[in-house]
Amino acid sequence: MAGGGMPNSAGSGKNYPGKFTSKVLLTCIVAATGGLIFGYDLGISGGVTSMDPFLEKFFLHIYRRQASVKPSDDQYCKFDSQILTLFTSSLYLAAFISSMIASWITRLFGRKRTMMLGGFLFAAGAILNGFAENIVMLISGRLLLGFGIGFANQSVPIYLSEMAPFKYRGALNIMFQMSITIGIFVANLLNYFSAKIKAGWGWRLSLGGAVVPGLIIFLGSFWLSDTPNSLLERNKFDDAKDLLKSIRGVDNVDEEFNDLTNASEAAKLVKSPWRDVVRRKYRPQLTFAILIPFFQQLTGMNVFVFYAPVLFKSMGFGNNASLMSAMITSIVNALATLVSIFTVDKFGRRKLLLEGGCQMFICQLVMTIAIASKFGTSGNPGQLPMWFSILVVVAMCIYITGFAWSWGPLGWLVPSEIFPLEIRSAAQSINVSVNMIFTFAIAQVFTAMLCHLKFGLFIFFAFCVVLMSIFIYKFLPETKGIPIEEMTIVWKNHPYWSKYVNCEDPDFEMTKKGGSV
Repeated sequence: MAGGGMPNSAGSGKNYPGKFTSKVLLTCIVAATGGLIFGYDLGISGGVTSMDPFLEKFFLHIYRRQASVKPSDDQYCKFDSQILTLFTSSLYLAAFISSMIASWITRLFGRKRTMMLGGFLFAAGAILNGFAENIVMLISGRLLLGFGIGFANQSVPIYLSEMAPFKYRGALNIMFQMSITIGIFVANLLNYFSAKIKAGWGWRLSLGGAVVPGLIIFLGSFWLSDTPNSLLERNKFDDAKDLLKSIRGVDNVDEEFNDLTNASEAAKLVKSPWRDVVRRKYRPQLTFAILIPFFQQLTGMNVFVFYAPVLFKSMGFGNNASLMSAMITSIVNALATLVSIFTVDKFGRRKLLLEGGCQMFICQLVMTIAIASKFGTSGNPGQLPMWFSILVVVAMCIYITGFAWSWGPLGWLVPSEIFPLEIRSAAQSINVSVNMIFTFAIAQVFTAMLCHLKFGLFIFFAFCVVLMSIFIYKFLPETKGIPIEEMTIVWKNHPYWSKYVNCEDPDFEMTKKGGSV
């Protein structure tokens, strides 16, 4: 079948010596904490926007509307406000912009400094949000948070893929997604308890608490070394070889080092990676850099994460009950991500993505039927029975497990491991920017979609899951066990993509010879 089983490391002709060292493990754990800032924000924003004191201070019209809503009114539309969704989605617009800038910083100054900058900006935005007195301060803080997330999300997945031994690249890279899920859980836990603060300042604790994950990645980055690939890009050959020996735990790293050096030399011939990334020979990588994050957002998962309390509250759960439900789903998210860590390098990327797609599709149908049966098109559920609440939470949890061991972590892993060094920074920026711009778009329209599509919203996401599963089945080759600088083999052996990567690119050849295009 198209995109079927692909060769493992042996098939690539490479089997670099090395051990799974404690240094590479600790380094990847520290670097992966860059995911905390993204996860914390995903979890915190939905909980805060369901807190009455926060709404009363910044979104008074929403507070009055929801306070006047009776059980017999349309529950679908009580949070429909473009200003309220702008609070959530403005961050992702800023992340889109900063991820493009991050490509240049990552290539010239290294992955480490990009991560440090991301942590610093996120911490600054958290302080501004925690002390916000008006909507301008609130949105300004969100923009700084977004800049921080854009820098971190661009650099951390690349860092992890470059530092990890190829046999364990999947598991170590997924630590980034694991950190995201931990950040979501911590945020929901904090929301649950801060909402109980009678004085009404709990939302400040939730928003200001973001300074902690920001400082973790900022200070943690001081301890990190840069990757061998990044050191070679900046002509630090001796440092790169010493580091490679250290993280592989062996002295004989000549074969891997020579491959990295050759890739680096080829990359230096590319003067404009943003121009080269659109060339025919990079068509497979560019396609996945765009479509994987695009499809990841169309699973609807991020919408459910940062709007879970609002969604549950709209469905008739009380305020504390909705926050508790969101906390339960975030625990499930974190635990299911562990499954991916232990299975991705055993079963491969394709199997997890396809299984997760089937699981999410079934759960979307269950939630559609359940919500349609109680809310109908009027949005008037009456008194919701306990069995219904349990069914919705269980279906949501099963849906989240499907995402958490497939499209969640692999949406970051697959793009970060398929790019050749010469276009890696630019392509990863495209990956992150597509992710952020569609997160922004979906976050901005979600409450309006819920109001107008009603239970049809879940049908929309189910349809998207079907499309993306077909795409993965037909076009994604298996990438497990392939050294990162040997990844072109999967495209050359693929029945569809081989016609692109095996062709001669005259423009590229001119560039290699020093010519201009």
